[in-house]
Amino acid sequence: MDAPLCLLSIHAHPDDEASKGASTVAKYHAEGVRTVLVCCTGGEEGDILNPAMDKPEVRDNLGEVRMQELAAAADAIGYDEVHMLGYRDSGMADSEANAHPDCFAAAPLEEAVDRLVAILRSERPQVVITYPDEQGGYQHPDHLRVYEITHPGVAAAADPDHRPDLGEPWRVAKVYYSSWSRARIEARHQAFLDLDLESPYDKRWFERPDTDSSITTKVPVDGFTDARREGLLAHATQIDPESPFWFGLPIEVDRKIYTIDDYRLADSDIPEGEIETDLFAGVRAEAATP
Repeated sequence: MDAPLCLLSIHAHPDDEASKGASTVAKYHAEGVRTVLVCCTGGEEGDILNPAMDKPEVRDNLGEVRMQELAAAADAIGYDEVHMLGYRDSGMADSEANAHPDCFAAAPLEEAVDRLVAILRSERPQVVITYPDEQGGYQHPDHLRVYEITHPGVAAAADPDHRPDLGEPWRVAKVYYSSWSRARIEARHQAFLDLDLESPYDKRWFERPDTDSSITTKVPVDGFTDARREGLLAHATQIDPESPFWFGLPIEVDRKIYTIDDYRLADSDIPEGEIETDLFAGVRAEAATP
């Protein structure tokens, strides 16, 4: 564990890194922690949700445009390094894209795992953030595939007998699942109501199972919430700047609402205790100071 602190996030598509945990990454980057993004696909199947970007030259080169957007978002959030896992966007289940031979969902699991192993051994993160197997109402094949490669990848990266050609073994200390808590949704919904604004959080949001009892870690991100906004706006094709869901509240209000990022500790070598406020709890003493 005698290595500089490193946080590695695994995401399915360009823009996922902005909507999930961006403020956490910005916080740790500011502390001097190395922050690494693994983006598994190029997002080629994304819809152009910003009318201002719905142009022929954008539609015809969407993959290239999304890579440019990802670079801008990663810079705004504070990622030190971006690794592309190298797969094509799988699209939604049963779509034509989902049958493409180069898509993430169609890739041999062992191949995708080993691509991740090579990155883990190279970057040597103590902490990995990924997706859970249960992802609510959004069962995108690529998001599910992120879950499917993470735990085998972490285990294989630590195994000295597994593919020595992929680098020296490395043991990840902690794996977390990112979470949009019920508490966050309720706080944002109430902020809209308090300002007499129409809330984008309709009853479907509150029909979801309340999983807040499974949250183990609440990272304070006061002063870093702008990273999410700036990261989202960098994805100009995917995020409408007029979206009430993302930008319907005044900035000064948005900055103060629920300034916590929630996580569930999924795998750890560190004994569990009370609710954590630091993803590196139990790790810092063993790691080199950044």
